Amino acid sequence: MANDYSHDDLVGRVNTPGWRLTSDKDAPPVEGNLDEVLRTAHDRHKQGDHPGLIQEIETAVELELLQIQQLWHYLGLPV
Repeated sequence: MANDYSHDDLVGRVNTPGWRLTSDKDAPPVEGNLDEVLRTAHDRHKQGDHPGLIQEIETAVELELLQIQQLWHYLGLPV
């Protein structure tokens, strides 16, 4: 799920931890602050590779947990 961060929001988050860069190649994921993963993606781009996908780890986990809790509620399990 894509976030609706504005450019200014993202600029304000450049030094925040909790980001992951993944690739469809054999490259291992890179985790760190947004600055670190952006620089790694840029290095890949300069080498002619696809830069990869950058995800905010915390947001993805929270969304998954909310979905799980909603399914627990659907199944009648205590939340």
